Amino acid sequence: MKQAILFIFFFLAAFNCITAGEKDSTLNRWNPSLKVELNLSQIAFQDWSKGGENSFSFVGKINWKMKYKTENWSFENEFAAAAGRSRVEPDIIKTTANEMYNQSVFRFDIYDAYQSPFISLLIRTPITPGYDYKVTPEKVISGFFDPGYVTQSVGVFYSKSNVFKTRLGLAFEESFANKFADRYTDNAETTTLEYFKFETGIESVSDLNVNLDKDIIYKSTLRLFSGFDRLSVWDVIWKNTLTAKFNEWFNVNLFFLLVYNTKESLRTQMQESIQIGIVYRIL
Repeated sequence: MKQAILFIFFFLAAFNCITAGEKDSTLNRWNPSLKVELNLSQIAFQDWSKGGENSFSFVGKINWKMKYKTENWSFENEFAAAAGRSRVEPDIIKTTANEMYNQSVFRFDIYDAYQSPFISLLIRTPITPGYDYKVTPEKVISGFFDPGYVTQSVGVFYSKSNVFKTRLGLAFEESFANKFADRYTDNAETTTLEYFKFETGIESVSDLNVNLDKDIIYKSTLRLFSGFDRLSVWDVIWKNTLTAKFNEWFNVNLFFLLVYNTKESLRTQMQESIQIGIVYRIL
C-alpha cells in the first residue's frame, strides 16, 4: 500500500510539471557527457577545551552518459558509481556510499510522437565490501556482485518533454550472490542454498527533472519491480536530488534515497545526506 501511494504522488507531481517539448537538434550523432563530483568534510581539534573529535569524510561520484538518436530510434547508456568513506576518531573508517549501475535503453521512435516500444538492460552491484556496523566487530554483509542484479525489460516508453519520462514493461530479473547467498538469493523453503534467483514480472521506471529556479534543479527517479508470483509486494528504489548551483564547479546537494526490497530487508531503508562539493564536467 505504501508503494502504491508513493507512486501515485510521484506521478501526479510529474504530470503537473510536463511542458511542451522543444525541437531536437542532436540527431544522427553521439552525444556524450561525463560528470565527476567530489564532496569533502573535515574538522580537526588541538587542545580544544569544549570537546570534540577529529573527523573526515568524502563521497566521490561519476556519471557517464552516451546518447545516439535518429528519426526512427534512439539509444542511451548511463553508467554511474558512488563511493564514500568517513571516520570520527577514534572510530574506524566506515563506508557511507557504495554502489554502481549501468543502464542501457533502446527505443523505437516509430510508434507515436510520445509513446514508443523499448528494450532495456540494467545492472546493479555494490563496488566494495559493505559492513554491518551495528555489531562488534563489524561484519561484512556484501561485496562486488554479491549481491548483483541484472534486469532486462521490454515495453512502452512515454516522454512528452525533458521534464518527465516513464516506461513500463515486462521484466526478467536475475539476482546473483556468492558468500552472502543466504541473505539475498536463498529460498528459505528449500534445504539447499541457492546462489541464483530468477524472476519474471513488471518493471516501471519514471524520471522527473525540474528546474525550480535558474540555479536550482530537482531530479527524481522511481523504480518499481514485482514478480508475477508476488504482485502484492513491490521492490522500490526512489532517488531524489535537489541541487543548488553556485557556479559551474561548486554546488550543494540534498539527497534522499528510499529502498524497499524484501530480498535485502523486510524494513523500509532510507538514506539522507547534505553534500557541499566540487563538480567537474569533462564532456
